[in-house]
Amino acid sequence: MISIKKALLTTLLFLLYLGWAEAQIGYFEDALRFSQFRSTGSARIMGLGGSQISLGGDVSNIHTNPAGLGFFRRSEFSFTPSYGTWATETDYLGQFQQTKTNNFSVPNLSLVISRPKGPLSSGAFRGGTFGISFNRNNHFNTEFGYFSDFEGQTSIIDFLLRQANGVPESQIESMGLTGLAYQTYLINPITRDANGNPITNPTQYDSFVLGFPFQDETVITEGRTSSTNISYGANFMNKIFVGAGLGLISLNYSSFKSYGEEFFNEPLIDTRINENLNMTGFGASLNFGLIFKPVEQLNLGVNFQSPTWYTIDERYEARMTNNFDNFFFEPENIILRREEAATDIILGRWNLTTPMRFSGGATYFFGKNGFITADIDFLDYSNNSIRSRDFNPAPDNQEIRALYGQAFNYRVGGEYRFDVWRIRGGYGLYGDPFSNPAGFDRSMQQITGGLGMRLDKFYVDFAFIHSSFDQLYSSYTYIENGANIGPVISIKNRINTGMLTFGFNF
Repeated sequence: MISIKKALLTTLLFLLYLGWAEAQIGYFEDALRFSQFRSTGSARIMGLGGSQISLGGDVSNIHTNPAGLGFFRRSEFSFTPSYGTWATETDYLGQFQQTKTNNFSVPNLSLVISRPKGPLSSGAFRGGTFGISFNRNNHFNTEFGYFSDFEGQTSIIDFLLRQANGVPESQIESMGLTGLAYQTYLINPITRDANGNPITNPTQYDSFVLGFPFQDETVITEGRTSSTNISYGANFMNKIFVGAGLGLISLNYSSFKSYGEEFFNEPLIDTRINENLNMTGFGASLNFGLIFKPVEQLNLGVNFQSPTWYTIDERYEARMTNNFDNFFFEPENIILRREEAATDIILGRWNLTTPMRFSGGATYFFGKNGFITADIDFLDYSNNSIRSRDFNPAPDNQEIRALYGQAFNYRVGGEYRFDVWRIRGGYGLYGDPFSNPAGFDRSMQQITGGLGMRLDKFYVDFAFIHSSFDQLYSSYTYIENGANIGPVISIKNRINTGMLTFGFNF
């Protein structure tokens, strides 16, 4: 079965590093997309910058550090609706384009069943708590685009010619976009040698389109990764809290890309490439945690998150449309006007193993007036691993090891308590997953704040989260003298999210 990514136009999200490589056609980008960690949870936790590893007694413990479930003394149900905007600003050749998308979701729905022991009960075990929750871990609902009033340095035709050269004409129609370019006369076989003799089944190609184009593209992505988590946390002597959990993760990702080039004084007026990709997957992971209270004012927490083992199915199709200026194509004695071709629907399956994650945290309480809390995570994104029977994953795994590296995430937050009211603030910094960033910073920053009200059997929390990070994107690569001279676009991402958690104790 053909590898979908061998059929895809090379898409280089989050990519600019020392030494571009021609082998950058693969699934390594998806591995990063589906393995990047962002702290999620209730509005209370998100108002604290996502800090929660050592902070027990919150429904977010179900999917982060299940040891925190041991702090519960009552059962609880909560749900969290949220609304957010994702704004992008692209810069290509000094020309800017802004796009904004809106998102509504319910990122957290949780149930906690607590069975504490009474104060007169003997023994070190002081009870335990069972929790089940639904969480949206990431979402991909965004849109960006770019355009140019200046001619680019290259055309996608240059990229397609490099992909085609060396491929026999009898095989080229099956090569995804390169095959579409052949079918629509964008690239054509060299059928005679230097002496004018015919070549049987030629392997070299050229194009009668020689100029540089004006380029544009729109990329729309949708989807999310969500998890259903089942966890248990136990309390020993009100000092040691341990927990474990199982996560069942669903994945859905789709992208639509429309790439175009426009020419002047050329046989080709314009070309348009539309691509549709959909991925669905299912995975599982394990979660273990410990929280220790050496003194009443201090919590120390550690957490281990196993890799997530995914199986992913995908579906891909593409269409190319070329409008020619009534060009007479002599080798076939035809006049070219509008030429279209589409790929077959291509199906594939592959497996992804994401990196394990180690986390630690500490919380200090100022009596009943509030607390400060901080977390740190460690991940090694080069430990992503891809397997498949449909294609050879070795080049992708080599790219993963070459591109990605170790990353640390930091989160800090605080809460001030006044009667039934809570005021919160926090900050998060998620490290760049690339091992050799070459001066481009892909880290994400989060600034958060929140308010809460706690009553005997009911609470409500609000949080506002501002996230910002930058990307680089290239529609295709064309390497010359070790540098990519294909279109490279910088993207600024700004995400603002408001969320409310409603909780009920029983």
